[in-house]
Formats: sequence, structure tokens, C-alpha cells
Amino acid sequence: MKQTTDFRYNTGASKVPWPAVGENYNVKDATEVVKFLMKGEGKKYDKIMGKISKNLNDLDKITNPPGKLSLGSEVEKAEDTVNKFLGVDNATFVMNCTSGFEIAYKYANIKPGDEVIVPAITFIATMAYPLAHGAKLVFADVDPKTLNMDPNDVEKKITAKTKMIVPVHIGGYPVDMDPIMKIAKKHKILVLEDAAHAFGAKYKGKMVGTIGDFGSYSFHEVKNITSFGEGGIVTTSIKKFGPELKRARFFGLDFTKPIKNWLYNVTAIEGKEKKFVAANYSTTEIQALGLRLQTERVKQIIAERKRAVKIVNDILKGHKGIIPQSMGNRDYVPTFHLYQLQIDPKICGGDVQVLKAKLEKKGVTNIPHFGPLYRFQVVKDMGYDPEKIAKTCPVCEEVFYKRFTHLPIYGLTDEQLVYMANAIIESVEEMKKGI
Repeated sequence: MKQTTDFRYNTGASKVPWPAVGENYNVKDATEVVKFLMKGEGKKYDKIMGKISKNLNDLDKITNPPGKLSLGSEVEKAEDTVNKFLGVDNATFVMNCTSGFEIAYKYANIKPGDEVIVPAITFIATMAYPLAHGAKLVFADVDPKTLNMDPNDVEKKITAKTKMIVPVHIGGYPVDMDPIMKIAKKHKILVLEDAAHAFGAKYKGKMVGTIGDFGSYSFHEVKNITSFGEGGIVTTSIKKFGPELKRARFFGLDFTKPIKNWLYNVTAIEGKEKKFVAANYSTTEIQALGLRLQTERVKQIIAERKRAVKIVNDILKGHKGIIPQSMGNRDYVPTFHLYQLQIDPKICGGDVQVLKAKLEKKGVTNIPHFGPLYRFQVVKDMGYDPEKIAKTCPVCEEVFYKRFTHLPIYGLTDEQLVYMANAIIESVEEMKKGI
């Protein structure tokens, strides 16, 4: 008899077990997964794949399928690995970074009338929950060098209704967190770090994402590391809430006091002001396996990205009007998720829109991450005035429309990096000459 393990049934060894997995993946499925992860074509590829297919068929005769496909031992292993990497004890693997945000927002009891300060430039996920739940979004202007939230502007926009500040570490470059935390402590406001780009970044010796009350990371397919395309980790520095994160991930199941004749109870989660109902942000075992394996090599991945940035920076160095990506320093250790390029329009004879077009013609993909949040139609649909907000964020308007863009920095050969750097120089020189 095979032992089955699943919280819903937990039958253990039994003459008539109830397997947790409704339909297992077979050897044909496994072969297709190998083909998906390791694509190729041609006679040599087909020959090797034929051997792999035969070996998988032979292997299938002496192996058993996994007992669980979600929220099992692999999820626990991944969380343990992340805990060690971040130096925390409550890392919780969720569907995506946005799921982590939602748990934090629910804990804070964000509701109509509350104010949430977000940076003017970030991804829509940062503000989606408060926007959807009727809270007032207050847009903080950005630092002209990093594009991160400007702590000085945050302080100006604090009111008695401010309930949460959400700093975003754009491109994996750390926000100046000390003043943010000082402001938050002074006004008793929660801080949620949007560390989607910043898994592995450090700020003054602390892991980014572990400094605020909550931190949430993304492992979407474009990030430095991924968990098979989607996934997130959420952590908290609130000691009383740490043990509740995993219940907040899956409906608030409570096995300590099951209801009569059933396996568990379902209880509300204790938030800052009131209890809230948990949702389902479950993750799969295969995603967790991917996250654990890539987390184990994330330091090397970041080091390779840093090396690539240095190649580009060394070529751009000394060219007037071109402002390369900051390499960081002892207090600011980036992940180099994005390469941020800025120019001085006055020196270059044109703004970044001209440069972007020239780079595109030279075959260099570039895109500024991200657009000003207040410019999206959904914000206007919710009653905000984009032009009025724009006047409160002059730096955002300047840098987005005139000064910066982002460049690829991963998966490129040294030759491609050199070509990209030279294309930037050539484009700027053309701009200076009015070509």
C-alpha cells in the first residue's frame, strides 16, 4: 500500500487510499516538459530526444509519481532556502508578488478614506489593491537619479489619513529606506516594500524587502530568477503576524481547533485594526523546485549582471551628456535587474525620445520602466485628475519624457553589450550634430 499525504484527506497507509493528485502526469507528459524547457531542432536534437524519451520510458517502470503537486515539501524547502538567504523566518511562497501586496494591504485594513503613498513611477500592481478598494492614492515624486520614491516628497504628502507607504526598488536599486522608515515611525504608518526587482539587493547591510513591515518579491519570467514563470515571496517584520502568513496564503485554515467531525477550522486572520478573511494564493511544488534551484545561484546571477553593467559603463565613461547606470556602493547594493540609462537633453541636443528612436533603428531594444501611474486610464476612471497630479510630480514628468530609458543587461554576449554601448554613443553624437 502506498502512503498518501494531503491535508484534505490525510488517509495515510490504507487499504483504500484517497490519493491527493487527481491525475498524475505520465511519461509522455514528462517528455514534452523536457522539450519545452530545452527547445531545439535538427537531426542531432531529434536523435538525443529519442534517447531521452526511451530512458524516460524505462525510468517510468521503476518510479512513482509525486504524492502532492501543491503546497507540499518542495514549497517548504523553497521557503527554508529563501529564509536563509534573506535572514528571515517567515518567507511565504505565493502566486505572485501582487499576492504578497494584497496580504499586506488586508493586514493594514486599507479601505475608502485611507491614503496610500506610492511612487509616481512603478508597475500597476503596486497600486491595484488600494485603487480597487476605494482608498486614495497619493503619488510621491521620484528621485531624479534613481527614479525611486523621493523621501522628501513623501514627507510633504503625509496627512492624518496616510495609512501606508509603498517604496519600490526600481530596477533592483535600493530606495533610501532610512528616511522612509523614520517618517513611518513618526506617524505610525505601515511600510510595504515593493521588492519585485530587488531579490538579493542590500541597503546599508540589510536585505531589501526585510526593512519595512512587509516585503514582497517577484519571480515572474522577466525577473533575475524565476519560479517557472510566476511566483512571489512575502515576508513581514511584524513578529505577531509572521506565523499567520501561511494561513493568510490559503483561506485561513486552522488545524489546531477543527470543527466537529471535520479536519480543520477556518478562521479570520488578525490584522492591525481588525480581522480579515484570507484568500487563496497557493503555489505548486514544481514552481517551488524552480525557485529553490535558482535561489541557490542568485548571487552568481547578480554578479554576472554586474559584470555586464561594468562592460557598458566602461565604454560610456567620460562621454558628456550620457549618465550610465549606477554601480551602487557599500550602502546601496543593486540586483541590476534593469540597466537605467539617462541623458542630459541640453548637452545631447535632444531628449530621450529622440535617443530611443535612434537606438531602435540600430537594433537596440529599450523601454522605460514604467509609465507614470497617474497617466493610466484606470486611474482617471476612478476619479483622479492626471494633469493635477502631474503638477505635484515635476521630476517624474521630466525624467520620464526627457531623460531616461532602460536597456537589457542579461542574456547578452560581450559583443552585444559592446555594440549596445557604442550605439548609445553614436546616437548621442548624431543628436549633438542634429542628424
